[in-house]
Amino acid sequence: MNRVAITGTGVISPLGVTLPEFQNALAAGRSGIRRLPPEIAGGSGVEVGASVDWDPLTVLKPMEASALDRVSQLALGAAIQAIEASGLDLEAGNRDRIGVYWGTGMGGAQTVDSNYQTLYSAGSWRVRPLTVVMAMSNAAGSNIAIRFGLRGVFANFSTACSSSAIAIGEAMRVIAAGRADAVIAGGSESLLTPGTLAAWQALRTLAPADPDNAAASCKPFDRRRAGLVLGEGAAAFVLESERHAKARGARIHGYLSGYGNTCDATHISHPDAGGQARAMKEALAESGLEPRDVAYINAHGTATAVGDTVESQAISAVFARHTADVYVSSTKSLHGHLLGGAGALELAVALYALQEGVIAPTGFLEEPDPECDLRHVAIHAAHIAPPAAVMSNSFAFGGSNAVLIATRA
Repeated sequence: MNRVAITGTGVISPLGVTLPEFQNALAAGRSGIRRLPPEIAGGSGVEVGASVDWDPLTVLKPMEASALDRVSQLALGAAIQAIEASGLDLEAGNRDRIGVYWGTGMGGAQTVDSNYQTLYSAGSWRVRPLTVVMAMSNAAGSNIAIRFGLRGVFANFSTACSSSAIAIGEAMRVIAAGRADAVIAGGSESLLTPGTLAAWQALRTLAPADPDNAAASCKPFDRRRAGLVLGEGAAAFVLESERHAKARGARIHGYLSGYGNTCDATHISHPDAGGQARAMKEALAESGLEPRDVAYINAHGTATAVGDTVESQAISAVFARHTADVYVSSTKSLHGHLLGGAGALELAVALYALQEGVIAPTGFLEEPDPECDLRHVAIHAAHIAPPAAVMSNSFAFGGSNAVLIATRA
């Protein structure tokens, strides 16, 4: 089996629209959560979100941008960064051996919402001719493949909050099996629309605005936590076989070494500690590591009352006596919950710890919940020697669990 190297990363997020901007915000513990303007919130009752301040015309021509939903625009922006950072020469490479594995939970939500407004608010049946191809969930990955002429393996994953983590994990396996030399893998989400916000508000899982500081509305693992905050953005990685990366002299930033994928098979929205624990154990087994070898876990940590407690139980079950030794944080407190894009963005957080020894904090964690008894990195980033291995958890509605482990180059 081929080892799978990470050679490039691209990020467009509420904390910054380049990888250095994103990392600087993490190190500072800065939040990108803010009050939503009326044109986004509508009458949904949702007060806060984590939006991205980014102009797609920095990488797309106006006609190109107009034919893409924002979820695809963000995906292209992140993929362009990742490919440039990797130094991958697509002209010299065999593009039949380079593919795209992408994840998104809701696909072209902006396009869907806009068309519903046209139909039901404006009373017009004249919707855009490109509606279907802009809104379909595989549009983001397909547009990356089209942009770069990547004719190799392709797959789109839509498993709610674990979508992009599964995309990355499955890309790892397809490279390890020798079916591709390289894969552009990641995820994107852009669902800050009145209709989508109203649907999530109806679930009663969204946090209200913190009365003193809107940026502090998401408080994972805190006894005061009141729910998640939705965000948008994208993250992309260039994954290559170690042989392919070394043959072209690429800088290897780390290796993907483990991936766990399980289903709770218990409840459509209530998480199960057993299912999450099985995913973590599977990732550890594939990587050949023991719990003591993992220094940091980027937790799923959505700041829901049940979700944080269940994940804490799962981590404690897997890490047992080593639970007190592994650093844990949930950066959704800073960049919001990107749903299908969350796993990719949070792998970028974990890689920051792996490469630089900077562990991003759980923002605004001032009163840790005793039911979430972990070694929390709270408020301020922790600085350690670059560790040997890190883990990133992504757990979704439907009981879809995905866990990724990266090891140092």
